[in-house]
Amino acid sequence: MSEPLVFPPMMSGLEVTGPVDAFDTACAKAAMGCDAGLIVYNLRDNSLSAALVFAPEVPLSRAMSMLPTCGVGFQNALGALAPPEVAVHLEWGGGIQVNGARCGSFRVAASDNTADATPDWLVVGFTLPLWPEGDTPGETPDATALYAEGCVDVAAPRLLEAWARHALNWINRWEQDGPRALHDEWRGLAHGFGAPVQQGDLSGTFMGVDEDFGMLLRDEQGATQLIPLTTLLETT
Repeated sequence: MSEPLVFPPMMSGLEVTGPVDAFDTACAKAAMGCDAGLIVYNLRDNSLSAALVFAPEVPLSRAMSMLPTCGVGFQNALGALAPPEVAVHLEWGGGIQVNGARCGSFRVAASDNTADATPDWLVVGFTLPLWPEGDTPGETPDATALYAEGCVDVAAPRLLEAWARHALNWINRWEQDGPRALHDEWRGLAHGFGAPVQQGDLSGTFMGVDEDFGMLLRDEQGATQLIPLTTLLETT
């Protein structure tokens, strides 16, 4: 076990190692009734993964805003540590874009997938590749790794600590002031606005999001469909 990381008040860390999945562990801990604010993390040679446990006090449809909240926190954290020329954007479905290529992604799970019910727990996590898996990264131009994008001086433990701080800041702002500031920040970081997208079985033009960050998708006939964030929930 490496030296424990330093997290903000009301948060705590649990390190897992080797092949143990941080997200699955966080979901298991949440199901057993752990305190909200637990961050389970795995710092491997080639990747960083972490997951944050929430205890929502609002219906799932609103609590799902913690997915973009954690994404904005990650972008702010990496933006503060990486060279200024490194561009970091967020996909609606959880993907992380660094300099225009996919570089890891976020995922989310909850105790209940009923949109109008308040879940016992919600877990948001991410995995970030640090080094390319192969010796010829040019063969996969749509995918990259953090250290292949000029970020070799970004230490994974410091990035994780910074993510916790920035995520907590946005969680507090969302709770105290509502979603407007988060929406404004996320829109400036979102990848794919106005572009054709494929989301599940649906395709169309990504027109924006509603108050709870549901995707507004306009099809070829001009009709707009709403895809709730709850469609991104994983089964645990």
